[in-house]
Amino acid sequence: MVAVLFDFSGTLFRIESTESWLRAVLAETVFSLSEPELTETARALETAGALPGGAFPVELPEELAEVWAVRDESAESHRAAYTGLSRRVPLPDPALHDALYERHMSPTAWSPYPDAAEVLRTLHERGIGVGIVSNIGWDLRPVFREHGLDRYVDAYVLSYEHGVQKPDPRLFSAACEALGADPRDVLMVGDSRPADGGATALGCQVHFVDHLPCAERPDALLPVLDLMGRPAPVRRKKPSA
Repeated sequence: MVAVLFDFSGTLFRIESTESWLRAVLAETVFSLSEPELTETARALETAGALPGGAFPVELPEELAEVWAVRDESAESHRAAYTGLSRRVPLPDPALHDALYERHMSPTAWSPYPDAAEVLRTLHERGIGVGIVSNIGWDLRPVFREHGLDRYVDAYVLSYEHGVQKPDPRLFSAACEALGADPRDVLMVGDSRPADGGATALGCQVHFVDHLPCAERPDALLPVLDLMGRPAPVRRKKPSA
């Protein structure tokens, strides 16, 4: 193995809780909710699936089904899908729905899993290529920079920048190409079997972790270091004729 591809949300980073998300937005405005109202509104937003990186919608509205299916293929679709879900929940002011969407892209809304830095740093020190392959509608690079992890990442392949989303093999192929690695020498690490499992179509090995709160998943990434073992010679693709 010469390279590792990591998913972002639920794998290396965890989004804040829905209640924390709502509190942070309200704190920047003139609006407020009583504690019971805030708790109930946060619960409703979570049920709606309005927080990107959080829970999926319990029930997807028919009018959002089409944009939801392609939500990670463009920034416009991503925003439309999630603000559409958010707007199913009454808030003190309509502008708060856009404010919530903006908040989730802030580096302060994300926390790295406890073992993420150790794993990324160790891979980097071993000379193993590291790529981020994420279904997402915005630029997550500032999140890595803010948390001091960007120095360990060699390539970012984000769905909205390529117009395709996992499990489409083209996204994984682009990442392997960016790292100069044969897919057979690459490990994909993610929390979604349907999405991240798409890497197997190229011959990548896949390792799954559970999408849990940070406190409940302190060391699930550490086995990646054992799976990688000693760096192997790179098998580069033959140039096209």
